Amino acid sequence: MTALGTQLIEIHHWLREELARLRASLDSPGGAGTGLSRELRAHCVGFCAALDRHHTGEDAGAFRLLAEQVPELRPVLAQLSEDHRVVADLLRQVDALLAGTDDGPAVRAELDGLAALLESHFTYEERKLVAALDAVTGGTAEELFGMDVPDGA
Repeated sequence: MTALGTQLIEIHHWLREELARLRASLDSPGGAGTGLSRELRAHCVGFCAALDRHHTGEDAGAFRLLAEQVPELRPVLAQLSEDHRVVADLLRQVDALLAGTDDGPAVRAELDGLAALLESHFTYEERKLVAALDAVTGGTAEELFGMDVPDGA
């Protein structure tokens, strides 16, 4: 079985790749400049749902387990949970744009901001939590991170 810290890195890697693919599709012909296609909207909604599920899972799973087993990480966990709230606000903004008639440039701008925030968040989270996650007992990736490691991650 793969260590939990490694599984977290693999999940983050997959989320980074999905966001990069989504942003690239906005730059392709028929992407952001001409309004969003149904397929592009569906990809965006799917990515946002996966990211939200991951962060909700971390808050309820991994962060609770780490707070119990590694209490010195509680300040870090509180900061990461606050990051999750900021990301959730950005995801709601993207969702509102997708539900409206707004075209790609506004969605692209939100996704660019989200990408910058997530890169910082994922890097910090990995630096602070991977070793601790490798040492804790209890839970699967699905239980602790809100998702299993996706195929191809």
